[in-house]
Amino acid sequence: MPNYPVPAFLTELLHARSPSGYESEAQVVFDKYVKPASEVYANDALGNRIATLNPSGDPVLMLAGHLDELGLLITYINDAGFIYFETIGGHDRTVISGRRVNIQSATGIVKGVTGKRAIHLMDEADRKKVPERHEMWIDIGVTSKKEALERVSIGDAATYDHEFELINGSIGTARAFDDKVGAYIVGETLIRLAAAKTKLTAKVVSVGTVQEEVGVRGATTAAHSINPHIAIAVDVGHATDHPDCDNRKYGEFKLGGGPMICRGANINPKIYQKLVAAAKKIGIPYQIEADPRATGTDARALQLTRGGVATGLISVPLRYMHTPSEMVDLEDVERSVQLLVEFAQGLEKGDYAHW
Repeated sequence: MPNYPVPAFLTELLHARSPSGYESEAQVVFDKYVKPASEVYANDALGNRIATLNPSGDPVLMLAGHLDELGLLITYINDAGFIYFETIGGHDRTVISGRRVNIQSATGIVKGVTGKRAIHLMDEADRKKVPERHEMWIDIGVTSKKEALERVSIGDAATYDHEFELINGSIGTARAFDDKVGAYIVGETLIRLAAAKTKLTAKVVSVGTVQEEVGVRGATTAAHSINPHIAIAVDVGHATDHPDCDNRKYGEFKLGGGPMICRGANINPKIYQKLVAAAKKIGIPYQIEADPRATGTDARALQLTRGGVATGLISVPLRYMHTPSEMVDLEDVERSVQLLVEFAQGLEKGDYAHW
């Protein structure tokens, strides 16, 4: 049986159901583990969790990992009690059908199944089509709209019922490593910095951001209020070490290869260099990712806050992004924490990475 020691903080985040705009379960976990290590702890109108260490320090370093995940949102129930939905975040429609789901209702979790017409009832042309969203539904085993509305409401959110488990050593699968690992990494970094005996020069603000999957909204408002000199976004990146992934198009990244350190237009070159130097100093493997434009992460909001922020991005390699069974090597998660601890401890007063 797999026996890799998974931190309780990470396990609880992975089990928390937190679609964009419905992040309350993940907020509770972040509160439980990060608040006790913080000197100042706050939430805001969007639902961000903002933990501060060494509040009078300089420079101000913001670490951001998003708490939200993909989900489904109930929009209509027909007379027979079948539930129709919109998607929250970027779904691949080919993997929605035939899934068990958990609907977060006012009275608790309601179990359901995503349905579509069976292959036996399709002609040859239908079998080649990807079903449109309105051609799929959620079945909760009722027979009328009235009965359905006694259990769920319009606007309730749902997530796939695919829970975290280890499958081989430190390799795990979960429906929402994206980006529970990032939220864990920024929270755990603050926890370890608080416990370390090394004097910290920087003010460190670790933020569990919300609504990244629908437009990096939490990072936008949190960065404006924090006004950091330096910011690091922590997310997942595409591991390309599997079939049907052309390295000529997507680069070469592997599970277990260490955190992916980004460079490109979204990244301050001095922050990139400091991250690489920190990885070398503590002897962890790392991988270089090149991106010529705004990245699909909180980093794109962080960089353009107020007068501009010296921004970096590290990503945990992940296979099968935005599917119900994402895959990560938890050793890459641990190395990412170690990298950020070293980076934060190495910052010097007045160094704002201007270039």
